[in-house]
Amino acid sequence: MPETTVLATLSAFADRLDTGFWLNAGAIVVLLMLSAFFSGSETALTAASRPKLRARADRGEKGAEAALKVTEDSERLIGALLLGNNVVNILSAALATALLTRLFGQSGVAVATLVMTALVLIFSEVLPKTWAITNPETVAARVARIVRVLIRLLSPIVTVVRMIVRAILWVFGLRTDANQNMFSIREEIAGALAIGASEGTVDKADRDRLLGALDLGNRTVAEIMRHRSQVEMIDAEDDPNEVLAQVLASPHTRLPLYKGERENVVGILHAKDLLRAVERFLRSGDGKLDSVSDLDLMKVAMKPYFIPETTPLDEQMREFLKRRTHFALVVDEYGDLKGLLTLEDILEEIVGEITDEFDPRAARQLKPTEAGDYLVDGAMTIRDLNRETDWALPDDEAHTVAGLVIHEAQSIPEVGQVFSFHGFRFEVAGRKDNRISQLRIRPLEGLPR
Repeated sequence: MPETTVLATLSAFADRLDTGFWLNAGAIVVLLMLSAFFSGSETALTAASRPKLRARADRGEKGAEAALKVTEDSERLIGALLLGNNVVNILSAALATALLTRLFGQSGVAVATLVMTALVLIFSEVLPKTWAITNPETVAARVARIVRVLIRLLSPIVTVVRMIVRAILWVFGLRTDANQNMFSIREEIAGALAIGASEGTVDKADRDRLLGALDLGNRTVAEIMRHRSQVEMIDAEDDPNEVLAQVLASPHTRLPLYKGERENVVGILHAKDLLRAVERFLRSGDGKLDSVSDLDLMKVAMKPYFIPETTPLDEQMREFLKRRTHFALVVDEYGDLKGLLTLEDILEEIVGEITDEFDPRAARQLKPTEAGDYLVDGAMTIRDLNRETDWALPDDEAHTVAGLVIHEAQSIPEVGQVFSFHGFRFEVAGRKDNRISQLRIRPLEGLPR
């Protein structure tokens, strides 16, 4: 009797494995494959680097060119892929429920839930996304043309969905930009450099140079100029003999020339131009150096070039190259002299400090001590300090380390005063008149407890 029951059960089960069963099973497999395609395509197209795709497209790769066009409208792309993925997942789950309910009765619902969750998770989500993320540009180039057709087919539905989503967000006070692109080239490069430096695949110096070049557009002349108090200048009314001695003693080849007061710059005196003028003057005169006193400095000086302090560094570098000069005087909105800027100053923001045997700034502005802290020149810029130490001190309110301390202290501190802010300990180690000349800095976590 039991044997007869088993045979009857197997016969009934076999009767249910008819053509309809296998068609449904085949449809579920196809739907799972489509779900895998949608999941992998979404991952590849969102993770692919647009610069790498552009490089492939420039080499004539049609798939990469299609991927670039597809990813231009990220909202439309994601909407179409999610719509297709959800449709096939829901349809496959419904077919699986009907199929397994036919086999196992009411318990087929629970069985279908478990089976489809496992199948979708492994074969339609994790597996295709893992494959896509390992080489996103290659996968994106392969699927882009199919996805482009899919976007065109689903465009009406996606448009309606986008309108509904934006309306809901609008109710909650959120606004979306239809032209906003999900990819930011600068942030992508900066992020890749940061990751590469942390993993040791990118040298710190290379990272700093590349980030310095990227940051030129976000920084202004006022942040890196040499302040007027540090600018060596020549009085146009001085005796030419004294001017010649001053120029020969100066480490600079270009010196501003002023009349009356230092704010009134009337020209730029180039050491070579002055020496050529002196040579011509001596050859055409009596040949005695004392006669140089009759030399007219204004005929030797070049016309000064003034720039506003709010000029972005990348624009100023282009202007220097266009004018074929690399020396400018910086003025504020009222036309008052603030300082000077050279092309070398801008280049130093990319490659770091450039010094030679005549550079008075050759002495290091940052010196580590045996106690574990740093002696820092007060005139050192916060950006340079962060570059050398990998710190993250803010430079929104001040450009120099001394300026940051004065801003936080709301006064000009005395030697020996100690402050703690932004996670660091600052001790005033030197002061000249109203200027902080040297600071001792160390991270707070480095203090003895």
